[in-house]
Amino acid sequence: MAAAAADRRFKIFAAADAFGQPLKDAVVAHLRAHPSVADVVDLGVDKYYAAAAAVARSVIATPTSSSDPALEARGVVVCGTGAGVAIFANKYPGVYATHCATAADAANTRSINACNRFFDSAPAEMAAIPDISSASVPDSACAICCLRKGMEFEPVGIMPGGEMRIVRESPTSAYVRFKAGSVEPAHHHTFGHDLVVISGKKKVWNLTKKESYDLVDGDFLFTPAGDVHRVKYFEDTEFFIRWDGHWDIFLDEDLDAARRAIDAELGAATAK
Repeated sequence: MAAAAADRRFKIFAAADAFGQPLKDAVVAHLRAHPSVADVVDLGVDKYYAAAAAVARSVIATPTSSSDPALEARGVVVCGTGAGVAIFANKYPGVYATHCATAADAANTRSINACNRFFDSAPAEMAAIPDISSASVPDSACAICCLRKGMEFEPVGIMPGGEMRIVRESPTSAYVRFKAGSVEPAHHHTFGHDLVVISGKKKVWNLTKKESYDLVDGDFLFTPAGDVHRVKYFEDTEFFIRWDGHWDIFLDEDLDAARRAIDAELGAATAK
C-alpha cells in the first residue's frame, strides 16, 4: 500500500550540466532544508546526457525499503533547456521524466502522469515537488524568492546602488537589486530583455518609444534590443531579468544628466 501523503519522505538525486550548476546548487540547498526530504544526493556536474543518465540510474536503483516504505526516490536535473535530458532519461525503464519550469508543472506532472524525474531550465520552486499529493500550490509560494536566498551579489559598478547575480549564461538570467533612490542612466543593449519585479517600485522611461512604465511587485516588462531606456527606483527593488546572449550595456548619458532629466520629468508631473 502506498504511503499516506502526510507520511511521505523523499530521497532526491540531483545533477546538472555546466549551464545549470548555479541553479542546481540552490535547489539542492533548499531541498535539504525541506521537512519532507530525508536525503539529497548531489551527483555533481557533467555533460547533459551523463547528468541525466546518472540521476536516472540512481532513481531506478533505489527500491522502496521494507524498513521505511514511505521513502520514495525522485530526481532533479538542471540544464540549458530541460529537453535533451528528459529525452535521454526516458530511455531508462521505470523513469518518467518531464521538463518543469514552475511548481505547478511539478505538481501536475506528478499527480497526473506519475513523473519521477524533473528537469528545470528556469528558476522554479522545486521545493514544492515533495508536496505532489496535492494538486494545489500555495499562493504564497514564490518560485524565484526561494532560490535567491543565500546568493552572493556583485556590485553593478557603473550604476551606484545596484548589484547583480548572474545564474545562467547565454541566454542569460540574473537577479538584480537596486537601493531606493538609485538611477540607471539612459542606456541600451544589443539584446531584448524580459524582467519581472520581485519586490519594490521603479519607473522605466523608454526614450526610444517615448513611453514610461510604473512597475511594482509582480509586474513584467519587455524591452526590445536597441531601445534606449532609463530607470528610477523609488523603493529598494529586486527583479529577475532574462536576455539572449551575453551581458552588455552601452550608456547614452551620464548619471548627472539622468538625474536632472528624471527630476525635471517628475517635477513637471507633480506640477500638473
